[in-house]
Amino acid sequence: MALSDFEAATAVEQLGEGTFRAVIPDGWQQGRGAFGGVVLATLLRAILRAEPDRHRAARTLAGDICGPVMPGPADVQIRGLRRGSNQSNFVAELSQGGAVLAIATAVLSKARPSSRQFTRATPPSPGDWQTAPVLPIAPPMGPTFAPHYEYRLEGPWPFSGHPVPEIGGWIRERTLPGQLDAPAIIGRLDAWFPTLYMIEPQPRPVSTVQFTAELIADPAALDPALPLRYRAEMISQRDGFFLEGRELWHGNEVVALNQQTFVIIK
Repeated sequence: MALSDFEAATAVEQLGEGTFRAVIPDGWQQGRGAFGGVVLATLLRAILRAEPDRHRAARTLAGDICGPVMPGPADVQIRGLRRGSNQSNFVAELSQGGAVLAIATAVLSKARPSSRQFTRATPPSPGDWQTAPVLPIAPPMGPTFAPHYEYRLEGPWPFSGHPVPEIGGWIRERTLPGQLDAPAIIGRLDAWFPTLYMIEPQPRPVSTVQFTAELIADPAALDPALPLRYRAEMISQRDGFFLEGRELWHGNEVVALNQQTFVIIK
C-alpha cells in the first residue's frame, strides 16, 4: 500500500541497533524548519520501530524542539532507558550536522486488565463536520505544511478578535493513511494554529517550547477517513509564553490530550 504524505514525511530507515535515518522532505515547514508534528512523529516512529513487542503501544510522548529541522537527511538515535515486563521507556534524539535539534521521551506499554473506563473531560458538542467550513490555510497567510491537512472550523475565524482564546473544529490529512497510528495522532495534535490567533487581530510568530501528549485510544481502531474532533483552549499567558491544552475526540471517546508551551517571538 502506498504511503500517505505524512507517513512518507515521517518514515525512518533503521541503520543499526538504535540508529535510524530520516529524510525530512521539503514542503512541511513552519517558518524555517519542519513543523513540530513531523519532527516529533518521526522520533516516535523510530521509537516504535526500536520496540520489538508490537503489543506495547505508545502511551505518552514528551518532546522539545531545540532548533529548526531543515529539509534533508536527519540522524535519529534511540536509547532504551528501561524495559520491564510490560513497559518500555525510551529517549530519542534527532540531529543534523552533528547538532541535536529535537529530543523526545516516550512510554510504551501493553494494555492492562481494567474493569473501568473513565475520563473527566466533557466531550465537545457533536456538530456536523461535513457542513463546517474548510479553512483555506496556505502560504502566504499560513505555514507551508498546512495544505497537507484539512481543517474544518466551528466557531469564529482566527484574527477576528474573539474575546476567548479557544478553538473548535475537525482535522484530518488530505491524503489519508490506510490506518491511523500514534505518529499520525501526534501530527494532528500539533497541526492546528495556536489559540493566541483567536484573540489577536493579525498573525504573530510563535514557536513551541515544549510538547506533551497522552495517547489514550487505540488509533488503529478508528476510521482514518473520518476527521477527528478538535478542541483547544489557552490555559495561561505570561512573560511572552503561553500554555494551551488540546484534545482530539472520536464521538464521545477521547483519543488524545496535549499540553503545549509556546513562546511569542515578537
